[in-house]
Amino acid sequence: MATSLLSRKRDLTYFIFFCIHIPVLLCVDTYPIWASSIGVPGWMVSLRDFYITTYKDQFFIEPPVFFSLYIWLELLYHLPLSIYAITALLRNDPKLPLHLLVYAVQTGLTTATCIAEALAWDTLSSREKLSLAGGLYTPYLLVSVFMGLDMWSRLSASIESAHKGTEVKKRR
Repeated sequence: MATSLLSRKRDLTYFIFFCIHIPVLLCVDTYPIWASSIGVPGWMVSLRDFYITTYKDQFFIEPPVFFSLYIWLELLYHLPLSIYAITALLRNDPKLPLHLLVYAVQTGLTTATCIAEALAWDTLSSREKLSLAGGLYTPYLLVSVFMGLDMWSRLSASIESAHKGTEVKKRR
């Protein structure tokens, strides 16, 4: 029987993260895809307007060329992975650390790129940059770094355990 998610505190944190990540991904991050293809309901337009007014996020006002790739990664990689992660966390899937390590590295790299780009914008004041980069993007970076280190540790322990088991069998 799988260990309860409630007793696995880090996994519970990841579960909550992915449950929050999916609606944000669908309603904010991939908005440009929906707006240009199938259209969006009024509440999504209002949410986007609020987001842009609040954070002045140039990625959603005048996005750099590379940002389109990041949006598509959100839709084609993050969304399926997030759905998988939620179900895998519930059943304590032993393959999950491998998937989450890849996710963490990809997310960390793209988020760090966004932070570096945002800090270079001359259209924002220092306070606005701090609000956007520090308050909005940095938590995603911190989660991905923590997740990456956690998954690396889990995989290393698993590999080491398997390797020790192989050595014991060789001695017999």
